[in-house]
This record gives sequence, C-alpha cells and structure tokens, in this order.
Amino acid sequence: MHKNSQLEKETMEAIIKQVKDPELLSQIEKVVPFHGFLTSGALIGIQMLNIARRVLDVQEGERIYVTCETKSCMPDPFQILAGATIGNNGLKILNLGKMAVTVNKQAPEGVNNIKGVRILLDPEKTKNYPKLHAWFLNTEKLPHVEIVPILLDAGEKVYSWKLVDIEVPVRRKKRIQCCKNCGEMFIQHDNELLCGGCTE
Repeated sequence: MHKNSQLEKETMEAIIKQVKDPELLSQIEKVVPFHGFLTSGALIGIQMLNIARRVLDVQEGERIYVTCETKSCMPDPFQILAGATIGNNGLKILNLGKMAVTVNKQAPEGVNNIKGVRILLDPEKTKNYPKLHAWFLNTEKLPHVEIVPILLDAGEKVYSWKLVDIEVPVRRKKRIQCCKNCGEMFIQHDNELLCGGCTE
C-alpha cells in the first residue's frame, strides 16, 4: 500500500473511532467493507438515509425505494443499510451529477401516488463550513479525511429536504421477444422488434 494511502486509512480509522452515536458507528462499520473506504459521498448517503427514515417514519424492515441523482459513492449505503438495490428495483440511479436523493416507502396495493422525500446537500448551508463548501463545489481538492470530520460535526445542518409526490409505476406483465436481427431473447418494453444492442 502507498505510504500516503496507509496514513489516510489510519487517520480515517481514528476519525471513525471518535463517532459517539452507536447507531451511526454501526452504519459506518457496515458500509466501509462494502464500499471499501469511508468516503465523503458514502457518509452523505448514510446521513441522507437517516433523514429519510426519520421524515417518512420508516420502521425496521420496512421497504424503501430510492432514486439517487449521482452514481458516485452515495448509492452504496442505501444498498447495504436499507436493502434497496438495483437488482430488486429498490434503487434507481439517475446520473444527474447531483448530491440529491428521493426516498419513498412502498405504496399500499392499488395506491398510485405516495409521499416521498427529496434530500439534497445544500450549498447555501455548506457555506457555513468553508472546507466542505470548497470540496462540494470542487474549487479545492480535499481528501476524505478532511471532509468526513466536517460532515460528522455538521450532521443534518448541511441538508435541505421537502416532501414530494411520487407516482407509483404500474407493473406490467414481462414480455419476452426474439430480436429480429441477432436472434437473442430480450425483455420488450414497448412493441420493439430489435433488442437494445441492435438498435444502438
């Protein structure tokens, strides 16, 4: 391991040991092996998940659906701590490059609209933490070991959130089609006759 990265790893371990909240510490300890390292984005994901759980009154074991607006680091805590994955349709990634996430609970059968919460890292609030603000706006290259302690200290003070209406998609019966070009089977979304690979 590179000398600098070993030092960063040890520094981050020391930072994590300072976390007083046992629930948050437990969450961090679960995310680190999955993500590989406690990055600023992964911690932001943990903090956003905790806000969503509180605002929506999510009970233990209750299913949530997550739409993450970046693919970098932030989605991982939702997968490991909330079981919202791409494979189980609990996690969607709209790679808009925004530090924002929308979370909702599972809608009761037959309900086609549900309240969710959209949470974002708010630049108006990160201004109160100059290093975090510089990291967020990418005006200064700062390592995670400098940003994580600021995020831990700031807690929820750097986020804004609002309730939003979410349309629950109607589940359609899966239709399988044989591609007229390559002969491979694919899931048909409309009435297309060519698979995604052949239409590109």
